[in-house]
Amino acid sequence: MRTDQPLPAALAADIEAVRGISIIPQMLDTICKITGMHFSAVARVTDKHWIALQVKDQMDLGLEPGSQLELSTTICDEIRQHHQPVLIDHVAADACYANHKTPALYGFQSYISVPIFISGGAFFGTLCALDAKPVAVNNPEIKGMFELFAQLIAFHLENNERLIKIEKALEEEKENVRIVKRFIGILGHDLRSPMTSIKGFGQLIKLSPESQGNAAFADRILKSTERMSGIVDNVIDFASGHLGTGIPVQPVLNEQLEETFNHIISEMQIIYPELHLAVDMHLSSPVYCDADRLGQLFANLLENAIKYGDKYKPITIRASSDRKHFLLAVTNEGSPIHPDILEAIFKPFNRGKQVTDQNGLGLGLYIATEIAQAHQGKLSVNSQDNQTTFTLLLPENLNEQTGLSINHR
Repeated sequence: MRTDQPLPAALAADIEAVRGISIIPQMLDTICKITGMHFSAVARVTDKHWIALQVKDQMDLGLEPGSQLELSTTICDEIRQHHQPVLIDHVAADACYANHKTPALYGFQSYISVPIFISGGAFFGTLCALDAKPVAVNNPEIKGMFELFAQLIAFHLENNERLIKIEKALEEEKENVRIVKRFIGILGHDLRSPMTSIKGFGQLIKLSPESQGNAAFADRILKSTERMSGIVDNVIDFASGHLGTGIPVQPVLNEQLEETFNHIISEMQIIYPELHLAVDMHLSSPVYCDADRLGQLFANLLENAIKYGDKYKPITIRASSDRKHFLLAVTNEGSPIHPDILEAIFKPFNRGKQVTDQNGLGLGLYIATEIAQAHQGKLSVNSQDNQTTFTLLLPENLNEQTGLSINHR
């Protein structure tokens, strides 16, 4: 018996999901041709209704996708409960169904229906066929075909459900990316500007002859702003890297890299007056690089050495270049890094355990190695015998005429 109740949204979605499975019409056509039956359908079966999802109706039953039958008037009501196939060659001669109300109500003599299970065995509905005349369907071959088709339908339904979840997750991720980009913009503009001003005032106080008594105060300002600036830079670079774009580099043939490094050294010595450095730079050849990014890498290595090295012993800086290579090494004295820490030292949010009172997110070395990789180089670490050295090697230090393609990730 048909009913015209409005379909809930979930059931309407089931109709669309099955409609999207392109092989189902071919399945229903194959069922009718092989069995000789004139009606076949895929049905969604709930606790109240039988809903047609896809139909091949050559019996003029008037059923189409979305048509509903009261479940109690169908054999599918029993299948929903016992989860077993039902195969009837001839209703009038069948001991179980000869007096069943459903064949008389819908006018069929042969019938087959197998359950469709999805999502770990959940009952979804049935794949069924029927005819007004007797048809020999109660045999292993026909039953096997129906069960195979039911499994294929379940497979496609589950894949569609997974695809919908993936698409939803992708949209959510896109929205998260948009939020992160806005956050990066706020960090880049609204925080950097005041920090630059504060740093400038701190340097003026530090260098002013009239402010000798405020030197310690100026040192605190410079150290705090430098730390804040480094955190902002690292967070922005980390976020950019995880948005899939990587850390951008703009390499050019640079002859002033030594000047860039010396400027960073001068700033560090202003911020850390007690800093003792042993510098050995011999850049005999220009370096094809992004000088600002290599300066950032150098500053991160130097900051790391200051944090974790023995403050009473010098930090050694070596830099050299020739036509084939560029090398930068930063060495600090102090306890060697524990092997367990060493294994993950270039991972984000990793911080050494030797010093527990240091501020920071543990992104400095991660950003440094990302910059190295963006230049097709390698950043490595060696820590033993109370000495730790971070070494950057940029191989194939060639100019633009050689055709070297730097990795803009």
